[in-house]
Amino acid sequence: MIEILEGRKKQVYEKSGDAKIDMACGKASLAGAVSQRACVFCGSRVVLYPIADAIHLVHGPIGCAAYTWDIRGALSSGPELHRLCFSTDLREKEVIYGGEKKLQAALTELIAAHRPKAAFVYATCIIGLIGDDVQAVCKKVEAEWGIPVIPVHSEGFRGTKKDGYKAACEALFRLVGEDTETPADSGPAINILGDFNLAGETWIIKEYYRRMGVKVVSCMTGDGRVDEIRRAHHASLNVVQCSGSMTQLAVMMQEKYGIPYTRVSYFGIEDTAEALYGVARHFNDPAMMERTEALVREEMNRIYPEVQRYRSALAGKRAAAYVGGSFKAFSLVKAFRHLGMPTVVVGCQTGSQEDYEYLQEICDEGTIIVDDANPLELSRFIAEKEVDLLVGGVKERPIAYKMGVAFCDHNHERKISLAGFEGMVNFSREVYGSLMSPVWQFSPARLRRSASGKEEQDGSSNSKKSLAA
Repeated sequence: MIEILEGRKKQVYEKSGDAKIDMACGKASLAGAVSQRACVFCGSRVVLYPIADAIHLVHGPIGCAAYTWDIRGALSSGPELHRLCFSTDLREKEVIYGGEKKLQAALTELIAAHRPKAAFVYATCIIGLIGDDVQAVCKKVEAEWGIPVIPVHSEGFRGTKKDGYKAACEALFRLVGEDTETPADSGPAINILGDFNLAGETWIIKEYYRRMGVKVVSCMTGDGRVDEIRRAHHASLNVVQCSGSMTQLAVMMQEKYGIPYTRVSYFGIEDTAEALYGVARHFNDPAMMERTEALVREEMNRIYPEVQRYRSALAGKRAAAYVGGSFKAFSLVKAFRHLGMPTVVVGCQTGSQEDYEYLQEICDEGTIIVDDANPLELSRFIAEKEVDLLVGGVKERPIAYKMGVAFCDHNHERKISLAGFEGMVNFSREVYGSLMSPVWQFSPARLRRSASGKEEQDGSSNSKKSLAA
């Protein structure tokens, strides 16, 4: 078993009694700890990526573009420019003499070929080192072509993944309010912030609001459209799903346009219902509240029997979750509770002190809560807590499989919708399918654990026999 590094001890906490959690969160990852976090560039890329009618150009080496190509299962109901991967492919010559000419040429060629509604230019680490004036190039191309060409200041070494979210919010804010001609729609209207339409989840959520009688002005950024984002200032409420990535944009819109915001989650039964009820309460419309109650009742009657069937097989299994955003972690703890599964390890990459205090409140005694984990820590906690299932992203999958632990992908690469009421059924089915797979009988790690458990049991029985004698 490994020891927790000295520099990490204030980012790991085990719930014990009423002791208040004091998490050192929001720190840069500890050098040498092989953090599971992504870089600033990746943080901005995953937020802006689903805007489907814009060009996304990575200004840097080809590896940065390859690293983030098609990394979200973000679906589009129309154009799919976001699925194309564009890079200036900087090499030694540009590193020495600068890459501004290459950037301008690339933008001109792409805009002429694809006629996008906008273009986002992502600055990578090398740009911060060689000093290309990305903003000046973008301004020049924007004047020539008459579309927004927006620099995204996302040099990877500038901070954490959360700083990438900030860069993305600042880029989006450049678009908000640009449409001054289209009049505001009458009736209740919202923006959905921080849902990325993974496996079509934005469509599920929008359908709920349609049934409630609420118009969705824009989705930032799932199935996103530049013109819709330009009209986003006409909404009367911002509903923020991924709080880590989009809360800053909501704050900026509140300060400039007076639009209030609320943080929600659409994962799990409780949080989905509360998200919908919260919007209905905001508009203070009795008829809307009645429609919302009818919607929740209908969906619950439809899914609950099936969830209960899975619960009968899963109750007592031990779960661990390590995800990007804190609200997703909250929802997973509650979703596992519906399945009768205690969450014994939980953590995220972008949580705040307030977020970890709430995790402490909803978690069981003995649960390990961790900020910005690394592979060795996760491996230790999985073994220590005898975890049966790990929920995470693509970087956590090998850890689980090497340890003979079932795994569910709850990150942006997944292809199965997990949001909303239907998402709870899909989640329950996936947890069941992974945990009950017959493949585990061939896992060396599982076999060793079973043998160890049997030896301990036999040893305990022999001790009891000796005592009896």
